[in-house]
Amino acid sequence: MEWLDFLEPVNSLAFGTDKQSGLGNQLLKYSEAGTLNFELKDVQIAIVGIEDDRAAVNNEGASKGANVVRKYLYDLCPGNYTIKIADFGNIKRGFEINDTYFAVTEVAYNLIKNNILPVFIGGGQDLTYAIYKAYEKIGHTINLTAIDPNFDIGEVESELNSRTYLGKIIMQQPNYLFNFSNIGYQTYFVEQRILELMNKLYFDTYRLGEIRANIESIEPIIRNSDVISFDLSSIRYSDAPGCKNATPNGFYGEEACQLAWYAGMNDKLSSIGFFEYNPTVDKREVTAHLVAQMIWCFIDGFYSRKNDQPLLDTTSFIKYRVPILNAKHEISFFKSTKSDRWWMQVPYPTDKKLKYERHHLVPCSYNDYLIACNEEMPDRWWQTYQKLF
Repeated sequence: MEWLDFLEPVNSLAFGTDKQSGLGNQLLKYSEAGTLNFELKDVQIAIVGIEDDRAAVNNEGASKGANVVRKYLYDLCPGNYTIKIADFGNIKRGFEINDTYFAVTEVAYNLIKNNILPVFIGGGQDLTYAIYKAYEKIGHTINLTAIDPNFDIGEVESELNSRTYLGKIIMQQPNYLFNFSNIGYQTYFVEQRILELMNKLYFDTYRLGEIRANIESIEPIIRNSDVISFDLSSIRYSDAPGCKNATPNGFYGEEACQLAWYAGMNDKLSSIGFFEYNPTVDKREVTAHLVAQMIWCFIDGFYSRKNDQPLLDTTSFIKYRVPILNAKHEISFFKSTKSDRWWMQVPYPTDKKLKYERHHLVPCSYNDYLIACNEEMPDRWWQTYQKLF
């Protein structure tokens, strides 16, 4: 497995824990001899650090984050479930930044191909682009969600970095991005022309204030994601000082953990990254401890999954047919009997069935069902319909 050559195993002694039940004593580890002492089929989640911050704008030092997070993560105790997690070490810094991108793509591709969910830690958010390229190799159209106070689009001629990676993904041809969602943007950081562009592309954008007023409302958006890119500058500075781009406002630490738990609960999710953590400015390593707890919440969510996907299992769902627009149309809703979560069906062109089959059943909320019962079209349904056609 040549892709393992891009990885540097962790020093198991440096990240030990005194707790017998701590994660550090329960997870599998990529051998320091550079060999796998376990089977890939026995792994569900992979911990992977990335040692490159060359394109992390105004955040030099982010390449050193993964090992500091490990120190706290290894000391946390998992819940009442059997974990199948392996620490694959760190992706080494390439000679050029493009070498690092290539390595991240190869590692992500091989893990996802083996039904292993990689959890990337460290480096700048530009690395999201390299993760996206792995899906290009797989040939899947995906939904990407960024938890970020800003939209990292940049100018067309700009070089790829943590402030432009999204623009590069949008412009990539052939394109495998079906939908992009931003969670937690702060209006005073965003140009109106960028907001207008998001609306024209039928992307989902949610202000920090509206989410914090009802954080449960964002669960369906996270549930619709294949990839999540978590920029730690989305967390308020007082809760996460270990990021040079953190600001006074943002999510509270417990809210960030709740978002991570929602991500773990998402049966559709196949990769996640926690980016922009910088230990060189982290007071008392508070942020490292928070990131470790966020990853713990993600793991806890993962092992709380209900495996209720309407496309795969129709027996565990109640179907509701709601007529709208004077009964000229109807929307089909599906409610899971396992989790009480909701989906709605959006029609799509038969000639695009294979390409878009994964996207026509859209996670939604009970409130979307109530909106349809009042003969109104839910915004989420309409946006998806526009993209499908």
